[in-house]
Amino acid sequence: MFSKSKAASGSASMAPATPASHGTFSVIGADVVITGNLVAKGDVHIDGRVEGDVGCASLVLGESGCVTGGISAETARLSGEVKGAIAAGTLALDRSARVSGDVSYRELSMEAGARVDGKLQHKPADNGLKLVAAQGE
Repeated sequence: MFSKSKAASGSASMAPATPASHGTFSVIGADVVITGNLVAKGDVHIDGRVEGDVGCASLVLGESGCVTGGISAETARLSGEVKGAIAAGTLALDRSARVSGDVSYRELSMEAGARVDGKLQHKPADNGLKLVAAQGE
């Protein structure tokens, strides 16, 4: 009933299209402002604002979403604004993404129009990319 077929899913040009399932899924709505760090073992979708660091297994940042702080996630798909450093295993930046900060990644895809004001640095899998979600609590 709630599953999407391949034909019904969004753009197939960028991966990951949806977060990998890690058991739980939390949504921060557009009208929510969190002041402080956000840490989750599962998947997080942010349409509101987080003024602090975000650490989770998988992150989706919607177009209206804004994070003022660092992001650490195994997978991240960003459409909103980030003012801080990003460390991600697999990172997808949509055309509306705006990043002000350094970015460390193992895999990167970026749509035309995405902006990054900072250094992009590839980290091989065996180079010890520090991810909060991979470390647990």
